[in-house]
Amino acid sequence: MNTSPFQALACPLDGKPLTPSDSAWCCPAGHSFDIAKQGYVNLLLVQQKRSSDPGDSKAMVAARRRFLEAGHYQPIAEVVSRAVFDHAEQALPRDTLFSCLDAGCGDGYYLRELADAAASQTSLALMGLDISKWAVQAAAKQDNKQHPHSRWVVGSNANLPVQSGALDCVLCMFGFPVVDEFARVLKPGGLLLQLEAGSDHLRELRDIIYPTLKPERASDVEPPAGFASLGSEVLRYTLTLNDAETIADLLVMTPHFYRATTEGREKAAALGEITLTVDVRVVRWERI
Repeated sequence: MNTSPFQALACPLDGKPLTPSDSAWCCPAGHSFDIAKQGYVNLLLVQQKRSSDPGDSKAMVAARRRFLEAGHYQPIAEVVSRAVFDHAEQALPRDTLFSCLDAGCGDGYYLRELADAAASQTSLALMGLDISKWAVQAAAKQDNKQHPHSRWVVGSNANLPVQSGALDCVLCMFGFPVVDEFARVLKPGGLLLQLEAGSDHLRELRDIIYPTLKPERASDVEPPAGFASLGSEVLRYTLTLNDAETIADLLVMTPHFYRATTEGREKAAALGEITLTVDVRVVRWERI
């Protein structure tokens, strides 16, 4: 693989370009942001937080890491990587550096899979951003400290610490899209790739933990402002989990853990095996 950490960061205070040193990222106005010992930088301002510890908890991050590293969502990672490389091949000359942000990266699983899948002729500049410091810390710990493949940043999708027009691709995986910000940081012709849960996604588990299922929210079919549609595809497959620990990890890593009633969580905890439907939609938008 041919990957490197993304460089075009912006100061969250004034939007000026940040320059790295051995221990910090600094802007021309003198604002400085220390690089943590794990290699990530925290660019989330206090006024951008809704709580003292926003985003996924340490327990949620650990559960997601165990679940994803077991390969249960490997087909999703493959579809995403293929969509990214297809766009890179069509949009850029061979051997041109292709910059990609995972906005809401969690522990970095999808970026690691993307880096592993990159062909030798595809040069990637990668960045993972998440509002959870625990998620970014976990992602940075799993990267190669001597030769890291990604830039890891604590930040918010609502205020991306990225220079305008600096990215070729933004991934939003089961996340919270902020389309105006995505449009700002993408180059013309850049790709916004969104992964959304379909109506049957994990339905078998949801049938157990909820008394009734709410009607699914309709997906957006009209391009958001500043974007044109490049189409979408649906990925469906069945997944069998045959131990209580893995089922518990799946539940804990999703919002369903907090939305379910106590009775619903107890029902899930009693499961020793379950076969689930994975139903996701991959939507591609082009920055115009």
